[in-house]
Amino acid sequence: MKLRLLFIVILLCIAGGASADDADRLIADFDRKADVASANKFFEFLDRREFTDSKIVFPSAVHADSLRQQTWYWAAEWYYDCQNYSLARDYAKRALPLMRWPNLDKSCCLNLLGIIHVRLGDFKTAVEYAKRCVDIDIRLNDPDRVSSSLNTLAGAYMAANQPQDAERYILRGLEYAERAGNPSRKAVLLGMASEIYYKLGDYSKSVDYADRAYRLDSIGGREAKMAVRLSQKGTALVGLKKYAEAEQVLLKAIAGLRASGNVHSLAIDLNQLGFLMLRQDREREAVGYFSQAASLFGKMGDLYNLVNSHKGLYESYWSINPDSARIELEHFNALRDSLYSTATADALARYKTEFDTDRLREEVEQIHSARHRDIVVGVCVLAVVMLAGIVYHKRRMRRYRAEMLALIRDVERLDGTPEPEEAPTEAAENSFERMVVDVVRQGLASGDDISVSAIASRLNLGEQTFRRRFVAETGKQPKTFVMAIQMEMAARMLTSDASLPVAEVARACGFDDASAFSHAFKKAYSCSPTQFRQKRA
Repeated sequence: MKLRLLFIVILLCIAGGASADDADRLIADFDRKADVASANKFFEFLDRREFTDSKIVFPSAVHADSLRQQTWYWAAEWYYDCQNYSLARDYAKRALPLMRWPNLDKSCCLNLLGIIHVRLGDFKTAVEYAKRCVDIDIRLNDPDRVSSSLNTLAGAYMAANQPQDAERYILRGLEYAERAGNPSRKAVLLGMASEIYYKLGDYSKSVDYADRAYRLDSIGGREAKMAVRLSQKGTALVGLKKYAEAEQVLLKAIAGLRASGNVHSLAIDLNQLGFLMLRQDREREAVGYFSQAASLFGKMGDLYNLVNSHKGLYESYWSINPDSARIELEHFNALRDSLYSTATADALARYKTEFDTDRLREEVEQIHSARHRDIVVGVCVLAVVMLAGIVYHKRRMRRYRAEMLALIRDVERLDGTPEPEEAPTEAAENSFERMVVDVVRQGLASGDDISVSAIASRLNLGEQTFRRRFVAETGKQPKTFVMAIQMEMAARMLTSDASLPVAEVARACGFDDASAFSHAFKKAYSCSPTQFRQKRA
């Protein structure tokens, strides 16, 4: 038994599962000490995880309330990202009273609390927080922020099954999005409008709004969002009973959702496609889609949608395999009861505990006769996991390199594109990107700071405002885009002057350490600066 536990610990460490425990420990340490050192350790952890665009460091003279406010707010953001909504709520509620002025930080905290309470099923409280967020954004006179908070408010009303109220707020949000001139934000609101009109039974409007959102996301090259828009359109087409068209749209959406890794939306679409097959008496195909959906929902612990999957399996099996249908009906009834009965949920938890205890006792009894087998199996599993870790790392590096090369091409395109007569939204996005490229290059030429906060300051924007605007308008992370500008400049310098030492290229591109420059360059181009120069010679 000890041997097995040792292998489990090793596997968990290799898989990187300790990161969540690290965050818990760092946050708990700050809760105990509430000092600058423990706060900076937590933000150093977030920076290593690339959870923040730039590293947050507090000076020793920072006010205690500001320190607690920012640390607790980011703890809430972390736990929300980990889907630990109860802890996210607790830390956001601790941060909120320390935000005494109606500013952007308070708006962000209220918006986060609204979204968290939607996830927790407390729709009344979600609406209250979202309304307070809207009030602050209106006072700040930021149309883009107002449109975002109105979208959150509409989503809260949708979750509370009040689509009429949701419609009122989403239409107001679209007015503000139009005023802000932010195409990516407008696409998000159009997608929400599509879902609202589907809920209201106006399927034609639902299709129209999904199409408009898809067009905007397509212009911006936001493929993950395009797949979501196709899902919304396919669902509305089912409502219009245009089954053949709906099937094609949903299949295309499913392919996009798989590629983007949006597992939850993928599972919902698989359920939707299963019910579409049932409407056309294609039960065997329906079984395949419902089974895939049930597997995904089971892994996520989404009981609400898992109930629908088993309901679909029951209906699909009814005419082709009555025995399987009865089994699925039992699954459906058990899951449905667990959604509404705390007692049932507790009983299931107790049964699982008892079952796990029995298994543990059996393992203890058998351990002496199975020691050799455990060693062999453990070593094999360890080798497989190590191999999987290597493969995962290589795939991650390939994704990073592809993203970086695409950004470098964007920088080269901006260099070679003199103020074109583009579509207004595309021109606005390019204009903002050009401004960022110019600011970074000026900073590199003068040896100034080119961090995200420094760039925002030169553009007369707050760091958070700049970060949100850049992501909304370009779909890119500022930190990664700055690195692409540095790498594009480095490649140009290496090929234009073969006598220029690599160390000088590194300094000109903002790297004090030549080894750090070589490491970053190799991540982007899959070869060292010297090899790159030789290949291009």
